[in-house]
Parts: sequence; structure tokens; C-alpha cells
Amino acid sequence: MMVGMMIGRLTTPDPIELQTIEVQADGLVVWFSDEPKLHGEWVDGTLGLLFAAKGMPQSGQLKLNGKDVNWRVSRTDGGLMLTLVAARALRGDWTGAPQDGRWRLQVNLQE
Repeated sequence: MMVGMMIGRLTTPDPIELQTIEVQADGLVVWFSDEPKLHGEWVDGTLGLLFAAKGMPQSGQLKLNGKDVNWRVSRTDGGLMLTLVAARALRGDWTGAPQDGRWRLQVNLQE
């Protein structure tokens, strides 16, 4: 039984972790330890991205054309939820790619 538990532990991948978030002029760069499963939606000009990952809740603000955009990472049953909201409707896109042994997700915003 102990051998089975050790083999199971060796074959179970480490959980994907949110490492850091970098604020940029027109969006965010979100760094993960590996590629997370991702689901994103635009709802009434607000962006919600759900990641199958672990991490700490956090929040911040960025400027888009001189106007505030608030962002927040919160824990959910499905992992982590990144929400971006502003006083006016937002739009944009997101792309991810491996970089330097980690996963880099670029979120680009527009008014």
C-alpha cells in the first residue's frame, strides 16, 4: 500500500500556481507556474477569467487612456477568478504562451 501511495504522489502533477501579476499600460501580464485551464467571458463590458490554479487573492488598478480600470483575483470553487471592471465598457483579448519555463498570459484591454 505504501508503494502505491508513493507512486501516486510521484505521478500526480504539482498544482498550477499564480505567481505574479504585472500591470501594463493597456492591460495585465499574469504569470503562472504552468499553463492553467482557462475560461474567459465578457459580460456587459466586464472581463472575467477563471483559471484552474491556486494563488492568493489580490487586487489593483491600472490606467487605460487615463481612466481607471480595477482588477481583482478571488478564490472560487473552480480555482481563481480574475475580474477587470471599469466605469465604461471594456473589450479586448487575451493570449497565453510559455516563456522562461513559466506560462505568460497577456490581457489586452480597449475602451
